Amino acid sequence: MQVHEDLSSFPDLNFPVVTSGTFDGVHLGHQKIINQVINEAKNQQGESVLITFDPHPRQILFPEDKSLRVITPFEHKVKMLDKLGIDHLLKIKFSREFSQKSSLEFIDEILLNTINTKLLVIGYDHRFGKNREGGFEYLQKHAPKFGFEVLEIPRQDIDNLGISSTKIREALMGGNISKANAYLGRNYQLKGKVVAGNKIGREIGYPTANIEPLETLQMIPTDGIYAVFVEYRQHIFKGMLSIGIRPTIGDSTRTIEVNIFDFKADIYNQELNIFFVEKYREEEKFDSLEALKEQLHTDFKKANDILSQHPLQVL
Repeated sequence: MQVHEDLSSFPDLNFPVVTSGTFDGVHLGHQKIINQVINEAKNQQGESVLITFDPHPRQILFPEDKSLRVITPFEHKVKMLDKLGIDHLLKIKFSREFSQKSSLEFIDEILLNTINTKLLVIGYDHRFGKNREGGFEYLQKHAPKFGFEVLEIPRQDIDNLGISSTKIREALMGGNISKANAYLGRNYQLKGKVVAGNKIGREIGYPTANIEPLETLQMIPTDGIYAVFVEYRQHIFKGMLSIGIRPTIGDSTRTIEVNIFDFKADIYNQELNIFFVEKYREEEKFDSLEALKEQLHTDFKKANDILSQHPLQVL
């Protein structure tokens, strides 16, 4: 897949088949649209093009709203789109100025003058241009003038999947990892750097790596104890992960800590990929570190059992 950021140097393509959107999560609903674009391009012996935006439009349009959390950091999204088989990714820097472009300006500048679109594939609810004024009806009405065809993914096809980025965020906020993973078609992934902690886990026989997410706006699942897979230098390990304030040791700082099974390497300042499988209990306050140690022994068995029954799924 070729990634393009400069509109002026976008190459001439053979029968470009195009779609556009933020595609946060690249979930199964998104994949249905993406696969349609790829198949249509192949049928026409053309090339598939996906237009997306960075940063997320909501960051620019509603800067005072600090609640936005993304499902998939941009660089991870790029890798997934590459694996799915998109030929060309056009990354548009979303700005206040860009947000003021009308739907007609978007069509003229991006779809026609930059890409020379021959077929545009969009979901039934996709909107574009200033105030989201452009949509399927507008495109269909003016398609002959624009010189490209418009193919809509019907409401029924998307609604039957029952998937949306909002539903995935709600599932993660509720600790329903199984539902989020089902919508995504893979295990929810969090990439982070290992930072220094207080080393209490090491004292009770369960050393943990403290994780600092690389993407500050990424959605963090709700507090609790999770069974996870951990990727380090292309090797996969089982693990159990805690998100919370560690009430037993009297801490009030929310942390993400993972105990990696059968692992002893020094990984400070190293990057890990965490793949969430299941939340199996809430965070609890124990009367002593010894009581916490006993619970961790139970957690270790529980996480092992869960991970043995749920193979890692990635895209």
